[in-house]
Amino acid sequence: MINQQVDDGILIATFEKGKFNAIDLETLLQIKEVVDRVNTDDEIKGLIFTGAGRTFCSGFDLPMFLGFKDLAEAVAFFEQAEDTFIDLFMCKKPVISAINGAAMAGGLIISMATDYRIVKNHPKIQLGMTENKIGLGLSIVQTELMRFGLDSEHTFRDVMFFGERVGIEKAKEMRMVDEIVEEDQLIPRAKEVITSWWDNPGKAFLLLKYSQRKPYEDIMRKRLKNENWQEGFNCMFDPQTRGTLEMVAKMMGE
Repeated sequence: MINQQVDDGILIATFEKGKFNAIDLETLLQIKEVVDRVNTDDEIKGLIFTGAGRTFCSGFDLPMFLGFKDLAEAVAFFEQAEDTFIDLFMCKKPVISAINGAAMAGGLIISMATDYRIVKNHPKIQLGMTENKIGLGLSIVQTELMRFGLDSEHTFRDVMFFGERVGIEKAKEMRMVDEIVEEDQLIPRAKEVITSWWDNPGKAFLLLKYSQRKPYEDIMRKRLKNENWQEGFNCMFDPQTRGTLEMVAKMMGE
């Protein structure tokens, strides 16, 4: 689930789902609800995503993946995910990721959809996109968000294909995050960035963000309409992939 709190005119959305703050259908619907609230409430100037406990977000709920009965069920989930992620990407107001702990796979994708990424200074925090190592590809929107958020096709290649988990200093070097701050400054700094972007005459931020992101939204929607992307999720039913998913899910449950 996502806990919502408005502080200093900024909505703080906190992932709260067990130890790993994994993403399920309920989480996707709540992200959509949060973005809608921020877009329509004139009293809210921006949005911060963070996580409860020691994790920002570990990605999609793997036991949920294992529960998909067939391709149609998997596709239905990812159609909702595509819609939600585009909504987040196109949120009208500033959106900041205040990364308090590990941001893996889907959690990293969410952070890439936001406007700015700040991570807590801690030696054990890791970020990464491990899908290639467990036999899963990414959807169209997930792929395009990763490409948009990273600074070059070379970085995109390295993050996606090697599937390595990296610490915060390496993550900053690779432009996976923008700033490293001490724990007590994580939310205050996120608020500061939002305020500095939003509290300007004429709310120029609205047009600037729209102009930057609209061409990428158009690409994503065109690809979703014209490509047979759904067949790619047959990988979830590959015996070797399912075996890996079962192993990882078991490890996460221990």
